[in-house]
Amino acid sequence: MNTDPDPLQPLLSQWNAEPGDRSLAHDVWREIKRRETPSGTRGPLGRLETIFARPFLPVVFVLSCILAGLFLAEIRVARLQSARSTALAQSYLQLINPLLEENER
Repeated sequence: MNTDPDPLQPLLSQWNAEPGDRSLAHDVWREIKRRETPSGTRGPLGRLETIFARPFLPVVFVLSCILAGLFLAEIRVARLQSARSTALAQSYLQLINPLLEENER
């Protein structure tokens, strides 16, 4: 049997594939990560956008803002109640002893 030589054989013998320590899977995952990263991630706003791209961080941020707002509202209500209690106590003392106001002057 007369077999013709494969025309690709000379090309394959010239091609030098340098084996490296990187695998195809590593390159593929690196490319996927590169494409998933937003293009404008430079600067502090880009980093902030990258951080908030994760789903649980915005939830934690919103919950912390709600808790901080409730805490500040509680402090404000406590101050108002304290001022009201002081005013009520002074009003009661003046009602009981009308001369108290004259003595303070």
